[in-house]
Amino acid sequence: MSRGAIARRNLVEDESTKKYTLRIEGMTCAACAQTVEGALRGIPGVISASVNFPVERAFVVANPSVSFAMLKKAVEDAGYGVREKEESGDENTKRLQIAGRKMFWAWLLTGPVIILMILQMIFGIMIPGLNWIYLVLSAAVLFWPGLNTYRAAIKSVLHGFANMDVLISMGTLSAFLTGPAQLGGLPVESYAGVAAMIMAFHLTGRYVESKAKGRASQAIKRLIELGAKTARIVVDGEEKEVAIEDVKPGDTMVVRPGEKIPTDGVVVSGRSSVDESMATGESMPVSKKEGAEVIGATINQEGILRVRATRVGKETFLAQVIKMVEEFQGSKVPIQQFADRVIAVFVPIVLVIALSTFTLWLGFPHFFYSVAQWASAFLPWVTPDVGRISLAIFAAVAVLVIACPCALGLATPTAIMVGSGMGAERGILIRSGEAIQTLKDANIIVFDKTGTITRGKPGVTDVVALGSADKLLSFASSLEAASEHPLARAIVEHARERSVHAMAVTDFEAISGKGVMGLVDGRKTLIGNRALMEAERIDYSNVAEEIRRLEGEAKTTIMISVDGHIYGVIAIADTLKEDSQVAIGQLKQMGLLVAMITGDNARTGNAIARKVGIDRVLANVLPEAKAKEIQRLQTEGFRVAMVGDGINDAPALTQADVGIAIGTGTDIAIEASDVTLVRGDLSAVVTAIKLSRATFNKIKQNLFWAFFYNIVAIPLAMFGLLHPVIAEIAMAASSVNVVTNSVRLKRARI
Repeated sequence: MSRGAIARRNLVEDESTKKYTLRIEGMTCAACAQTVEGALRGIPGVISASVNFPVERAFVVANPSVSFAMLKKAVEDAGYGVREKEESGDENTKRLQIAGRKMFWAWLLTGPVIILMILQMIFGIMIPGLNWIYLVLSAAVLFWPGLNTYRAAIKSVLHGFANMDVLISMGTLSAFLTGPAQLGGLPVESYAGVAAMIMAFHLTGRYVESKAKGRASQAIKRLIELGAKTARIVVDGEEKEVAIEDVKPGDTMVVRPGEKIPTDGVVVSGRSSVDESMATGESMPVSKKEGAEVIGATINQEGILRVRATRVGKETFLAQVIKMVEEFQGSKVPIQQFADRVIAVFVPIVLVIALSTFTLWLGFPHFFYSVAQWASAFLPWVTPDVGRISLAIFAAVAVLVIACPCALGLATPTAIMVGSGMGAERGILIRSGEAIQTLKDANIIVFDKTGTITRGKPGVTDVVALGSADKLLSFASSLEAASEHPLARAIVEHARERSVHAMAVTDFEAISGKGVMGLVDGRKTLIGNRALMEAERIDYSNVAEEIRRLEGEAKTTIMISVDGHIYGVIAIADTLKEDSQVAIGQLKQMGLLVAMITGDNARTGNAIARKVGIDRVLANVLPEAKAKEIQRLQTEGFRVAMVGDGINDAPALTQADVGIAIGTGTDIAIEASDVTLVRGDLSAVVTAIKLSRATFNKIKQNLFWAFFYNIVAIPLAMFGLLHPVIAEIAMAASSVNVVTNSVRLKRARI
């Protein structure tokens, strides 16, 4: 199925299905996430289910026949729980503190074991009853701070699957039981002390991994914290402070300087500057006055504003951003599919490998013994003289604790979590993991012209005056102030920006299709096109050459006549956004072909293209034909990213391999897109592509190291070349490395 077809299907799903986010309890590794995912997908009516292990959430799209209770039961039947409420920051901290205490007690009990081992192995000091001491201390570590590991393993097995806890449990118990076996007279080396060390390192790895995952998953927490907790509303003429949950649409809120705007709304009185960086990533404050829209959680900087609430609760901009970030974090990148297939069978395969290792050591002792003897020359922990049963146990335990599906399971979601947070902070909202992979592969960027490359409204570009430019603008703006035409407003706005003095106007008359006329300061003034000047017998030959030049640049020209004489020409066009030329230049430097699609004629389209450095122009394209033009580019072999903002861009955004909507556009354009840019400038497109490339590079790095670690480590463990304790350290380090490597994405220059 093509990307466009998938997007169209998703739009239909949004209209006819339900979306659920479940907060899962009890997952300890990536294999657990796979089990929960499989249980949810097995429910009739569930269209898709994705489980994010690091943030402990399941994201489900299902038919209306599927209820939350059905989903919860499936999760519980698989051996896990569903939290009804979001975990608070205090609860999360408490959970981390519990993990820290377990780690502390594990090392407090394991410390004496390590000291006794050093005294015995390095200094040759033999302590009476040493094996009993090892057994007592190890049992305390395994069945006190390590007890939950065994509980999780038992629960996993009882529900018919095996997770990482099963591997750790089998490894530590196998090592521990060699102690009683030796005391019982069996010819085996005691690894009871090693079992305690393995569990201590395992609990340390869990603690460090949880802290690292917390750093990677800060995006949504920070977004939630941005919201205001209270609002000051006007009730019966008096101000009253209420909880943000009690604000209703239509309430008038009073926002003083330095305060957060409680929720989305419209300014009804006051004038101020507002810091909207949390929404757009743009550091410059935005001027607000009566009638201006404001975004909840942005900060009022100067004057007092009265704001009428328009959207509250889940309808606010911030709530929608949080929802999109959550959905993005719950999605999967196509490259992860192979890793998921490996994780699904990982633990059973490792169990088979561990059993095979034990059997092979007993069946072919001479071969493995020769390897161990060779390795003992440079690996002090390899001791061939302990006997083949001990060596077989040593190797099998190492296999059990070295294998790590967690690193594979964390590789993609942690990078996605960090990338989504970076995007949200910069006003870039990505809907899916598929989009982030596809965006970095795009080789052509197609921009809609109006409202995307240009501002979407006319502006004065040239003032050609035969005398004083300010005098020309004074006559023109004074007369045009009485007109409602968009071109008239452009002239008035330009004059206001230049602080041009306005004059009195009488006898104003609009002439359809030609222009306007009237008395400005008592002087007959005409503003219009050739037809108006010719009808009034005004000679404009002295500006004819300028008119041809300006019209050749795809600009609309307007002549101004005062008392029968031409004063000059004003040129108006849909002006470029300030950063269009720079952004398009950067995209080309990144190796992308840049095209523009427009309903304008070729002359106008090419004039704009020349200004901004666009390579290819698709002109005279009707709104309904834009999607076909995108499809034609795809048949030529291009991977297309389409950038647009209007309602007529939605089909083209859907057809493109990646649809990018300018956030200042309509909701339907945003809904049809894969990426939403909250800022209206094109530099955000450059940032989005850089972010996609940086995030995907981290995903590839994480997957490489996760696979490489297991591919190298498991064979070494099979041949007895890895001490089980070193194996456990390496296993924990591999997971932490993947998470910290994802966190390093924050340093990327985007």
